Amino acid sequence: MATMESLIGLVNRIQRACTVLGDYGGDSALPTLWESLPSVVVVGGQSSGKSSVLESIVGRDFLPRGSGIVTRRPLVLQLHKTEGGPQEYAEFLHLPKRRFTDFAMVRKEIQEETDRMTGRAKMISPVPIHLSIYSPNVVNLTLIDLPGLTKVAIEGQPEGIVQDIENMVRSYIEKPNCIILAISPANQDIATSDAMKLSREVDPTGERTFGVLTKLDLMDKGTNALDVLEGRSYRLLHPWVGIVNRSQADINKNVDMIAARRREREFFATSPDYGHLSSKMGSEYLAKLLSKHLESVIKARIPSITSLISKSIDELEGELDHLGRPVAIDAGAQLYTILELCRAFDRIFKEHLEGGRPGGDRIYGVFENQLPSAMRKLPFDRHLSLQNVRKVISEADGYQPHLIAPEQGYRRLIDSSLNYFRGPAEASVDAVHFILKELVRRSIGETKELRRFHTLQAELAAASNEALERFREESKKTTLRLVEMESSYLTVDFFRRLPHEVEKGIPSAAAAADRYGEGHFRRIGSNVTQYVAMVSESLKNSIPKAVVHCQVREAKRSLLDHFYTQVGKKEGEAALEFPFGPLALEVLPSSYVQDPMGLVEGKQLSQLLDEDPALMQRRQQCAKRLELYKSARDEIDSVSWSSR
Repeated sequence: MATMESLIGLVNRIQRACTVLGDYGGDSALPTLWESLPSVVVVGGQSSGKSSVLESIVGRDFLPRGSGIVTRRPLVLQLHKTEGGPQEYAEFLHLPKRRFTDFAMVRKEIQEETDRMTGRAKMISPVPIHLSIYSPNVVNLTLIDLPGLTKVAIEGQPEGIVQDIENMVRSYIEKPNCIILAISPANQDIATSDAMKLSREVDPTGERTFGVLTKLDLMDKGTNALDVLEGRSYRLLHPWVGIVNRSQADINKNVDMIAARRREREFFATSPDYGHLSSKMGSEYLAKLLSKHLESVIKARIPSITSLISKSIDELEGELDHLGRPVAIDAGAQLYTILELCRAFDRIFKEHLEGGRPGGDRIYGVFENQLPSAMRKLPFDRHLSLQNVRKVISEADGYQPHLIAPEQGYRRLIDSSLNYFRGPAEASVDAVHFILKELVRRSIGETKELRRFHTLQAELAAASNEALERFREESKKTTLRLVEMESSYLTVDFFRRLPHEVEKGIPSAAAAADRYGEGHFRRIGSNVTQYVAMVSESLKNSIPKAVVHCQVREAKRSLLDHFYTQVGKKEGEAALEFPFGPLALEVLPSSYVQDPMGLVEGKQLSQLLDEDPALMQRRQQCAKRLELYKSARDEIDSVSWSSR
């Protein structure tokens, strides 16, 4: 089993790590180790003798004194018993390389460090000061001294400071791992003690509270505090301890603390009231009692602390994975990060198109449903009606009516009919364009690695949409060119059959007579309708091919090529110095590998990797807290091994 020194020393080291890494309780946004560590918290009202009790336990004058609120930050006082060796000395956590052998300088540093954090306006701060004292005259013990409870703010302090102090004290002593050292002056009614009142609220059974009565030597003659010390008037689970501190006159005369301890022992040994309790009274006994109890509490809490540490490490590592690792400062590494993020987005976008994720099937729906439906709705019935055919044929003939077949009329009817196919062709292009834009938006949202980089998301969306716009324009040109091609060269075989069919079906004389009759124009309209239907079937197949080739295929192949040639223009030199390795070459587009200077246009790399400040702060907090828990785990493991 680990020794008392190693267990208390373990908690001391973890407490110091907590303060260095920003964990001093009261932060519900992150798991806290500070609040799970057993500690002895000193609570008392102003002028209760709290500072004198601490100095008696240490055996040194080292605490600031004065009127009003003197203690304005928690003081974590870690006592280390030494065996011989160098003279006693003190060290502050914020001054790790400096030893103080003059305890007047310790008092001065406590005051100055308090002012550095709180200013000279007598405000309070929850950030603790850590002070370690090494001496042969102390026991291994850690105490946390808090600001004294008060009822009135002094001049220059806000009225709310009274409640702020009570809230700070309460936040410490309400934790189940806290041992409360409640200090009350014996020359005042215990029922009015601020320390006992607050302790009773958070520890109604008294199982965590040690009561201390100070100023027993200042009670009125003929009175004593036996009812309290013997647990009759105010019962606690642990025994009360009486203390006799130095008087103000002793303090003014710089009476030695060792001499003061001797006088305290003599007071109890010779007192007719307290003589029978003398072995369980005094600051030395109190220190040993607290040290032994703290050691037993630590020993009992180690398993639960170990469990908390393991659980918190898993949670913090999981959150850090979710938040993502910090962005590198080096321009080459930033470039690589951007390319990796682009590749992750591009992979998800392709999965949407190729069926790994939903969305790409909507493009097929455009070709299978929307395009044929749009073609069926074209107004050919009206355009190729008897009246319109007669009008077009007559206008095409001009002053000389056609002699055999109205070729110019046919061409005009076919050209004007085929022109209607432009609408469905353009509509198909636009429909696929909007589907691709939606898939870009969804892909950016589904790329987890991108979620923290809002600027890069916006740039990727803008670059992708710009590329899709170019693909759309090219697709429109191609599909409309298909329609124009059908008008440019008519299928000859279709028309070669027409005169023969006419001649086979109708005698020549009748045909000549009917050439300008209603039946003639109906046959022309029917022939054109058949031709248009043939062209329609052809375009139903060729338009989707053009759209896929110009838009879908290009989106898969080169959606971000233009973005690659723009990103990081102001980082040109850094981009050229980027140490390309095999993995990097897998990420880079061929256009960049061939022309790295193309990658030096647009926003700076660092701007593209801007993050939400709140997210950056959260990551930093989690990283520091994870460092703390791992350090604590190592400390506990070292004690466990040394005790076997």
